[in-house]
Amino acid sequence: MTEANEQIELGKGDAFRTLAVDHRAATDQARMAQQDPLCATIRPGLVWLGGYRSDMMGTKAVELDRFAQSHGLECTRFDYSGHGRSGGDFMQGTISRWLEESLAVLDRFTHGPQLLIGSSMGAWIALRMVQELHKEGLSERVCGLLLLAPAPDFTSALHEPLLTGAQLQALETNGYIEEATPYGPEPNVYTKALFDDGRKNQVLDGLIETGCPVHIIQGMEDPDVPYAHALRLVEHLPSEDVVLTLVRDGDHRLSRPQDIAMMLNAVSAMVEG
Repeated sequence: MTEANEQIELGKGDAFRTLAVDHRAATDQARMAQQDPLCATIRPGLVWLGGYRSDMMGTKAVELDRFAQSHGLECTRFDYSGHGRSGGDFMQGTISRWLEESLAVLDRFTHGPQLLIGSSMGAWIALRMVQELHKEGLSERVCGLLLLAPAPDFTSALHEPLLTGAQLQALETNGYIEEATPYGPEPNVYTKALFDDGRKNQVLDGLIETGCPVHIIQGMEDPDVPYAHALRLVEHLPSEDVVLTLVRDGDHRLSRPQDIAMMLNAVSAMVEG
């Protein structure tokens, strides 16, 4: 499906992990448009940022790669540590850890401006990436954000308020809790480290200066991220170029054929825009 299956190594000692990366280079014509500063149309690359416990072989990620192939665009997908084909202990995963990995992949594999496509937790990672790149004077590396069922601050805003006394005790005693999920036989695991680190990465505590167009696609039948959360996110985005698309019967995955078509139409518009 992709031109290269590569790896990137990060960290030392107990923090060492190897990430699996699938990178598709742009075609010669697209690459010239991407690298020539005099070119009227600079076609950005695409970077996929998956959700919690998802991997780069999910339906949306695969269809995004297929779209990139048919349009000659650069496309980069990878698995966070503890996910999919990547190494590392999932129980050590935090937003800060996966943010570091996302920035490293962006730096190592991509060229020129990129459209970040973040799904669920991946949207949170995308927003934090923009913030960190702005601090480093690298805001030009991101030309747009496409956020699917975005779940910024999901640890503190969506999960912690619902924790029972027994769960809070388990976090303190065991360091983690387990919750059943309809998306697979294995329960979701949430660690105390994830909750603690999530507070350090909150984005819904002030304005989020992205400096680029933002398109949000949110299902109104999403049982995991209420669409009110997407409305709250919009309130924190001061840019005038923010589009929110509500899918009346859409769920959290947004993986039906019509959802995929909507995603790719948004990608096309943002790439060509």
